[in-house]
Amino acid sequence: MSKFLLLKDSAKKEILDYMPSKSVTEKLADYFSNFSDYTRVKIISCLSMCDMCVSDLSLLLEINQTTLSHQLKLLKDKGIVSCRRDGKIILYKLENKSVNNLMLNAVNAISSSARQA
Repeated sequence: MSKFLLLKDSAKKEILDYMPSKSVTEKLADYFSNFSDYTRVKIISCLSMCDMCVSDLSLLLEINQTTLSHQLKLLKDKGIVSCRRDGKIILYKLENKSVNNLMLNAVNAISSSARQA
């Protein structure tokens, strides 16, 4: 086994103890892939403000309803958004407030990086 150049054995052990398992890292990568699509990021941003129906989202984002419905289904399947029926209208919402916090932290990180550049 190779020796690390700068990393001490104690640091290596601590890193390996806290590193997520392979299954957890795969789930994390899959979860974060939901934020790698421009359309889904815009949908999540809108739903962080209020619950919305497909028609309103479509008009607001200038995206056709078919594309929007497909993206909403992907987000719903991953547990990021949920929906409920209100009469004839289906309203979508963020399933979990932590998604909003994640988005805010990402925006702050991007803003901080831009200031440092």
